[in-house]
Amino acid sequence: MTILLAGGAGYIGSHTAVSLLEAGHDVVIVDNYINSSPAAVDRVEELTGRTVTRYRADVTDKAAMTAIFAENTIDCVIHFAGLKAVGESGRVPLRYYRNNLDTTLTLLECMAAAGVKRIVFSSSATVYGDENPVPYVETMRRGGSSHPYGWTKIMMEQIFEDTAKADSDLSVVLLRYFNPIGAHPSGRLGEDPRGVPNNLMPYITQVAVGRRDRLTVFGGDYPTPDGTCRRDYLHIMDLAEGHLRAVEYAMAHTGTEVFNLGTGTPYSVLEIVHAFESASGVAIPCTIGPRRPGDLPQFWADPSKAERVLGWKARRSLEDMCRDSWNWQRQNPMGYGENKE
Repeated sequence: MTILLAGGAGYIGSHTAVSLLEAGHDVVIVDNYINSSPAAVDRVEELTGRTVTRYRADVTDKAAMTAIFAENTIDCVIHFAGLKAVGESGRVPLRYYRNNLDTTLTLLECMAAAGVKRIVFSSSATVYGDENPVPYVETMRRGGSSHPYGWTKIMMEQIFEDTAKADSDLSVVLLRYFNPIGAHPSGRLGEDPRGVPNNLMPYITQVAVGRRDRLTVFGGDYPTPDGTCRRDYLHIMDLAEGHLRAVEYAMAHTGTEVFNLGTGTPYSVLEIVHAFESASGVAIPCTIGPRRPGDLPQFWADPSKAERVLGWKARRSLEDMCRDSWNWQRQNPMGYGENKE
């Protein structure tokens, strides 16, 4: 099969490309490289020994996307394209609504024109909102959001569901991610955020490698065992393999189906810090700061549906996640920017 990865040069997309290529599929990557690097695609090819068809284009550009669909016979699309920083979304909400909704609308319109009927969407656990109890189960109603990024995910899920209702041949798989961390075990692929990291693990690894002085933990007074937020962290390669299973499912399925991709085990911020220190041998200085708006005290997945239906289960441990994160960062202190391919 030929899989188009919209936004495929990013953290999750590049690791997913490795899993797809290793499974024998062909990959087409479309990315504008606003929050990613062409070097990641070079390294995907290096790791797999396979060639990736790639385009530098914005997924909101309908003319460019129409041409890409015309030049390739696409069997399935995975939609990773979108802005994803929670805090930034509150400062520039119109940019987030315009970009994230337009990527989705453009992809669906181009798919319809090209007769492509299979799509897997990179959704998020944020769609459960703060109304639902943990663990989150796919049958729960979508909640509200305290930030525009979350609302775009909620709205995009609704767009996909409505489109699938109107087209009985369309297959939509919504993957609700929890908190991916880690890196490819080779150390050649990893998370390389632009500017100040918004996520915990890249901030920890940048402190460990000396790029940042210390970690600020947002809130130490939550109703959790150690006062810090608890999240469901999973290894990026487990998440990538979940996409492979989702594509296989989408090819034999119509309608909309939702799957949580998580481990079902929450860890607190301080537990992650201590696990990283143990795996790396590097001390991480921490300061407890004020809470960050929009953060929930804790959430984690019930991943049993993915295991039952997709045959997918997270296999890698927290130690694996921390070890591989550190292996990536110490080999690439400045991310992809240090080693231009």
